[in-house]
Amino acid sequence: MESCYCNLEVEVNGEETFMVDKAIIAQYSSKLARLFGKSSGPSGKLKVIFHDFPGGAEGFELMLKFCYNNGSIDMNSSNLLQAHCAAGYMEMKDSVLGVPNLLEQTEKSLEEISYWRWSELLVALKQCQNLSTVLDYYSNSMMLEKCMDTIVGRMFLASEASPCPSTCSTDSSSGGVRFSCDSKSTESIKTSSFSSRPCWWFEDLVFLNPVLVEMLVRSMITRKLEHGLISRFLMYYQKARFSSTIDVSEKIKILEMVIDMHYDMEYYHNSSIPFKTLFGILRISLSLNISKSCRHKLEAMIGSNLDQATLDNLLVPSPYGISYLYDVKLVLKFLKAFLRRGGSVVAPTRMKKVASLIDLYIAEIAPDPSLRPSKFLALATAIPDSARDSYDELYHAMDMYLEVHGQLSEEEKVKICCGLNYDKLSPQACIHLSQNTKFPSKSAVQALISQQSKLKNLIQSTPATSPLLNGSSPPFCFTNVNAQKGNKDKSNDQVVLYSSTGDFDASSDNERLKAHLQGMQWRVMELEKICKKMQTQMAKITKSKVPPNSYARSLPKLCS
Repeated sequence: MESCYCNLEVEVNGEETFMVDKAIIAQYSSKLARLFGKSSGPSGKLKVIFHDFPGGAEGFELMLKFCYNNGSIDMNSSNLLQAHCAAGYMEMKDSVLGVPNLLEQTEKSLEEISYWRWSELLVALKQCQNLSTVLDYYSNSMMLEKCMDTIVGRMFLASEASPCPSTCSTDSSSGGVRFSCDSKSTESIKTSSFSSRPCWWFEDLVFLNPVLVEMLVRSMITRKLEHGLISRFLMYYQKARFSSTIDVSEKIKILEMVIDMHYDMEYYHNSSIPFKTLFGILRISLSLNISKSCRHKLEAMIGSNLDQATLDNLLVPSPYGISYLYDVKLVLKFLKAFLRRGGSVVAPTRMKKVASLIDLYIAEIAPDPSLRPSKFLALATAIPDSARDSYDELYHAMDMYLEVHGQLSEEEKVKICCGLNYDKLSPQACIHLSQNTKFPSKSAVQALISQQSKLKNLIQSTPATSPLLNGSSPPFCFTNVNAQKGNKDKSNDQVVLYSSTGDFDASSDNERLKAHLQGMQWRVMELEKICKKMQTQMAKITKSKVPPNSYARSLPKLCS
């Protein structure tokens, strides 16, 4: 080593102070040469303070060894990153006396990264993680990118007997470094033993922080690694890190990264994330104050796949401080996301499946005494009418809700009943509603009017000239059940529509069928008169304070 004169004091990141020869350092560092100019004489001691030197005092000392050893240094996977970043920071680009400078030597060494063993790649990644200033200043550095790409590429080659060639030479004649490896090493044995397991690398990468994991996952996506495998790794990473001793803020960073990566795979790369995985993330997020944007992403992913959910999935406890049992607001967000993403193009089978699920959910939460009418109605009306073939399930849920919430006003009950489509109620449900004292009388009238309309349409759709009344064999027939049983009570006659599977002699029963149709027409006319009378009397209910369902209870059983 040539003699030196320590005329420069260097303080590095407040960690340590070095006394160095300004001339020796300046010939390798364009940054210092530009700072001091071309003067090389001893003009008194100077001091330089670095606040963000990559790798701190250790990185600066590594750079000094290179300068004082005439541009030569032993580099390996544990210090190559430090040397590379220090060289970039000090602008050590130009050759000195024909010897490649530090930056050129480290870049040449990086070209040999494909020959590194798996353990050496992990050491390099640990260096990236330990050098926080390096990540800030050189987040897109050549070494980090090459290391990430090599690791992802090695995942595809896991079935090979060794992650590196069987023989590698050491070449440092031009300042480059090639790391040797042996095909019979324990590294090779380890890789071979895990070759049949696609997740063999999960445990090795748990040490990474969320920033590096995100970079690694994006590289996996770019290289088209299977998204299901990436999702499994993210969940493995989250579980492993949460089981260690980390604070809440670190847990939030990890979970937000996991959500962001799943969202990118689903929305930008057309991936389908398993519903079980999404609800697993949701359960974890309930106890953490993650950002609104991440929470919205998670809700959107769950909502867009709501047809895969079960009732147990939706029974999420309410947040702290909310009186009702289950988080109804969250389910409404899921519904909104489902309708917003699919809307008019969603398959009818998916829509009907979600409608059935929501009806089950409504029935489950209806007995909750703290559930407000506005929330109940919002759930009942969130599903498009076309998605429900029948409103019987929703009616039974309303019946249960009104039974538990008997203190509701007549106006509130009427609002809740706005969620019903009376035309899609079965005759049994309509009869039950018309006699149900828990429902407002207006609903009872609407149910009867709906049944009247159905009966009228049935009669109008069966004209006298139809096959029903001529000599041909009709596919469906009317018969009088009580008449067949010999029942003489005309007031309880029931008209049943049934399918004819054998020969039907229409001429012999023609007069009887006509009589039944005339009887049905008479019943419709009587029902119209009663409904008009009830509509007139409804206006007097609030003034006379007559019990709201007294009229409905006094009705004859016209629909029986």
